[in-house]
Amino acid sequence: MTRNPGSSSMAARTAPDDRKDRFATLTFERDVAAPLAVLWQAWTAPAARAVWAAPTPSVTVEFLEADSKVGGREVSLCKVEGQPNIRCEVGWLELQPALRSVNYEAISSGGVTQSVALVTADFSGADERSRLVVTVQLSSLAENMEAGYRQGFGAGLDNLSGAAERTMVLERVIQAPRTLVWGAWMNPETLPQWWGPDGFSCRTTRIDLRTGGEWVFDMIAPDGAVYPNHHRYGEVRAYERIGYTLLWGENGPKHADAWASFEDHDGCTKVTLGMIFSTAAEFQEARGFGAVELGLQTLGKLERFVVSQ
Repeated sequence: MTRNPGSSSMAARTAPDDRKDRFATLTFERDVAAPLAVLWQAWTAPAARAVWAAPTPSVTVEFLEADSKVGGREVSLCKVEGQPNIRCEVGWLELQPALRSVNYEAISSGGVTQSVALVTADFSGADERSRLVVTVQLSSLAENMEAGYRQGFGAGLDNLSGAAERTMVLERVIQAPRTLVWGAWMNPETLPQWWGPDGFSCRTTRIDLRTGGEWVFDMIAPDGAVYPNHHRYGEVRAYERIGYTLLWGENGPKHADAWASFEDHDGCTKVTLGMIFSTAAEFQEARGFGAVELGLQTLGKLERFVVSQ
């Protein structure tokens, strides 16, 4: 979670004078109009965290490392023009899906550690509503960081809420080992064979399935209608996850930030496909034309393809 550099670690570095200044417990609460499983994915999926991490438009967050699993860590740089970068390191200590996450967080600038914190996030909800309660146990080291944390965490959680409310998450357990599922997805020969809802086919212009690569293609509906697509791959972590951007046609406007993750599940593979639409209107439009059902059909085609091999 990126702090606000303007009011915290980029301010004058003055050591706290006493324990009252050094330690603080902060609590943040948000009610989110999204299912619990969706909010959890928005909170933990690296591609989703990259969407909402920056507290304000003037802040750029560059992710150097991201591994959302127990024992994994996330390292990012928070950048504001004309000011020193802030380094944020997050280490995941506990992840109970849709229930609780616990992580440590260390903030530094110019090689000086500004603060460390223990962050506990508790999740609850029913149907289309969720609740998130985040408790931050903060220890300021080089200066009093409480105000910066309040502002930065508050803005970040507002961003998270907005992102979750325009996020679609699809899941399917595929009756095949993860190596086979990954291989069917990340092979330029096989991906176009199964991608898309029932009755759709793909016509590829070019395809390069690696970090920094892209797939430019048309989806062709059963009635012959053509839908131009462009996927740009920002991350490919072998056998674990991919992160990519969906564009409306080659080099067209961005449609969504997306990710797919692959997990072992009792000898099978759990595939999670997530999409954060660029606007709430696009999200509602996608739901209206049946994007959930069509996406699940796509995952069904993946399973049939893998099982048939």
